[in-house]
Amino acid sequence: MDLYTDVSYQISRLLTLRYSSSFGLSSKLFSKPIRKHIYAIYGLVRIADEIVDTYQGVAAKDALDELEAELHKAVKRKYSTNPIIQSFVLTVKEFDISWSLITPFFDSMRMDLQPITYSKKDYNKYIYGSAEVVGLLCLKVFTMNDKTLYNNLEPSACALGSAFQKVNFLRDIQNDYTVRERFYFPGYSYDTFDDTAKQVIVADIYSDFKAAEKALRKLPRSSKRAVILSYTYHSKLLEKLSAASLETIKSERVRLNSAYKLWLLVKLLIRGVFIR
Repeated sequence: MDLYTDVSYQISRLLTLRYSSSFGLSSKLFSKPIRKHIYAIYGLVRIADEIVDTYQGVAAKDALDELEAELHKAVKRKYSTNPIIQSFVLTVKEFDISWSLITPFFDSMRMDLQPITYSKKDYNKYIYGSAEVVGLLCLKVFTMNDKTLYNNLEPSACALGSAFQKVNFLRDIQNDYTVRERFYFPGYSYDTFDDTAKQVIVADIYSDFKAAEKALRKLPRSSKRAVILSYTYHSKLLEKLSAASLETIKSERVRLNSAYKLWLLVKLLIRGVFIR
């Protein structure tokens, strides 16, 4: 079992690093004891995303249902023949993660199976399940079963997850609409989304970042560096999106290049942010 456990976590690590350059770089700053657990969480989330974002076949619902059903079975028997699920199950067991944090994620993924017009309620539900609970899953690992610390940081973790997701919505607005027929922002459509609407969304995201940032330095040392770096990446991306024209956002994927990401990392290290 030790060999299978190690291989399972290694596969989750490989998937994480191949799918996300930004998160992959940030994740390397987690301390070694918790790093594999973050990979396990990201791995499971990425597989579900793959079903609804890339596969998008007529059997996508069945595939998502099967993934959740297999996860339920694996948690009960503490074993899965799927290495991605296996690593996640071991992390669930170690940090006493409940279904109250897992079920909303799958609920949100199901909302992506067909185009819908998002109300404010739908929007909040989707963001909670797709992003906020992922932040809370990671917070379970960060706080190492310290329930008091977890409870204190829970609102900020939700706010940070929400901010990250909304930045992604704004960055991917063109691809989501033209490729996947999705438009998440309530009260608008793709055609009516103008500069005024964009600035309303940007202000909302800054509000989320504001709610999250006061807790960043309260995180344990084992996770603080990585989370601050992810926060910095997304906040800088938001600045770039805010400055970009609506025509640019609707025609290309605005991003930070790799050299700039590395520069941000070096700048933060030089300033000593990570050791305060």
